[in-house]
Amino acid sequence: MGDNNSIKRICVFCGSSDGARAIYTEVAQQLGKAIVSNGMGLVYGGGSIGLMGVIADAVLKEKGEVIGVIPHALSSKEFAHDGLTELRVVSSMHERKAMMAELSDAFVATPGGFGTFDEFFEIVTWAQLGLHAKPIGLLNVEGYFDLLLSFINHVLEERFINEDHRRLITTSDDPEKLLLAFKRYKPSQKPPKLIDWKET
Repeated sequence: MGDNNSIKRICVFCGSSDGARAIYTEVAQQLGKAIVSNGMGLVYGGGSIGLMGVIADAVLKEKGEVIGVIPHALSSKEFAHDGLTELRVVSSMHERKAMMAELSDAFVATPGGFGTFDEFFEIVTWAQLGLHAKPIGLLNVEGYFDLLLSFINHVLEERFINEDHRRLITTSDDPEKLLLAFKRYKPSQKPPKLIDWKET
């Protein structure tokens, strides 16, 4: 079981708010440092506020690559970050998510709100459908995602997903351990068949 050295960029889904506790900012900064120390770049939603801005700034401070992807309609509302390696302005939220996925080799959700949940569950669903086989993780800061993980286990018990689907999600409360798990990630013994969605 060798390391997965193909992870060049990590896509991070995170809040446009700082959240209620300082620990969220601290761990976002730790994740940014860990991304650079592991030789990876960051792909994220392009904002300068909340945890989005925190993680971008943390990676930039360590001289890492940061690519932001933001819809034109949000570029002023979210105060698009003007100090990134590259900022891509797209026409829609759908285009944003598709481009972030295309640019990235793995995905992490940190504490956030509805937008973070939307991005996280869409990328998990794409893996379930066989659109990609890239690692996906939850950075479970101070148990932020405990209730969500409990619910996902409930969904498993109720047989709306199976064990292979559940294993698509890697969880850790430590950024370095999560990235290490990504490097060692192997798709399930019986991964979903990678579907050629271009066929008509």
